[in-house]
Amino acid sequence: MDSSESAAGKQRKTAKRPLSEDAGAAEERLNQKKHSALCATLGGEDASVRLLEELVFGAEERLSERLAQVRGLQVDMTHRFRRDFKKSEAENKMTKPRLQQRLKEQFQKAMGGTPSWAEVTAKRSQKKAGECSTEDEDDSEELLRRTGNFIGSSDSLPKGIIKIKKCLNANSECPGGDQLSSVQFHPSAQIVMTAGLDHSVSLFQVDGKSNPKIQTIHLENYPVNKASFSADGEHIVATGMRNKLFYIYDMMEGKVIPVSSVRGLNEQRVSDFQVSPDGKYLLLSGSSGYLHLMTTKTREVIRSMKMNGSVCAAAFTSDSSKIFANSQEGEVFIWDVQSSKCLKKFADDGCIRGTSLALSRDGLYLACGSQSGVVNIYSQKDCLHTLEPRPLKAVMNLVTAATSLCFNSTSEILAIGSRADDEANRLVHLPSFTVFSNFPQFQRKTIFRTRCLDISPQSGFYTVANNKGHALLFRLLHYTDF
Repeated sequence: MDSSESAAGKQRKTAKRPLSEDAGAAEERLNQKKHSALCATLGGEDASVRLLEELVFGAEERLSERLAQVRGLQVDMTHRFRRDFKKSEAENKMTKPRLQQRLKEQFQKAMGGTPSWAEVTAKRSQKKAGECSTEDEDDSEELLRRTGNFIGSSDSLPKGIIKIKKCLNANSECPGGDQLSSVQFHPSAQIVMTAGLDHSVSLFQVDGKSNPKIQTIHLENYPVNKASFSADGEHIVATGMRNKLFYIYDMMEGKVIPVSSVRGLNEQRVSDFQVSPDGKYLLLSGSSGYLHLMTTKTREVIRSMKMNGSVCAAAFTSDSSKIFANSQEGEVFIWDVQSSKCLKKFADDGCIRGTSLALSRDGLYLACGSQSGVVNIYSQKDCLHTLEPRPLKAVMNLVTAATSLCFNSTSEILAIGSRADDEANRLVHLPSFTVFSNFPQFQRKTIFRTRCLDISPQSGFYTVANNKGHALLFRLLHYTDF
């Protein structure tokens, strides 16, 4: 029995040995799978990190190119138009992003303090002052601040009452010696220009508080009928009242260039003009219903268009492809710029004598002013595709000739004015086509007679040049930018 029991024990031991070996192999395979999964995860993280670095920084060659571009974007701060933004004499050069930040800081000062969205962020920062702050938190806070600005700016302008504040006159440091004939905001800088019958064109920095004068250009024996910035803001074009001589002022070089003759222009006098948004053309208003298209590059007339009657106002569409023109006889003409073909002609509804015209930048509206003070607002689309377009609204809040019209950048405001009566100035809300009831203030005279008007590029300011030589300045509080 001992021998049989020992034999059975040996058989059991040999049977158990392969089972333990199989368990060890299974455990080893399980560990290998875990290690493989871990390596795959780490490799994925490395790939994610590499992808993130590629997205943020770009490849090494692209990063070098970007650095080279940044070096080339240095702005000369010694130029007379930028000296006021220097904080020390050592700042002779500055990058464009840094200059933009400096302009934003100047604008916040002009607004009379920090906007409400920034105040909320500042309070949060003070609350966390006793806690440990990291660079990531600061970056997140900055991101939230910027996002808040974008969200706030998307709110539409409410009708009824407009939030508006009277500021110091834009030209308070140098009022016009005679009535002003032009006022316009610079297309990109925080600058306003005035021009008038006192033979001068003046530039002022707009901060809402002191509005310091930048410079005045005197044009000898040349009362200015109209002055306007070029599309890029680097030049000023000024026309007179007596002949076809006009001046171009190069703001970067500080040169006044007289243009005594234009090839292809057969006019005795040129007093009114329009600048195309793309900067390629000047549209000169001539006599007997002629409109002359002059190139800004070669300064020669390349096309001429003629309407029935006399031209009272004209404007380019935002893409510079078409011209809308209003005649003194109350007819509106639409021209194609490339072919000089008249695309459409229609009668301004109820108008006997036309006086003004304006187009909204987004291509939605056309406004036509008349001698009776009625301002008809049309759909640009209807004007192009309808045989006899009807106005969306006839604004009848003026009782004298509507001589000045201007849409703001968002097409929410149409400013209208008349030079024939005191305080004849209104702000029309769009698309409700109602007039804001709290402007102007009727308790006392503030505007007098409106010679011309303009709204700043981002609708933050509204200016009215009057017959007293003053450029009144108003802050439109709904809009956060200049």
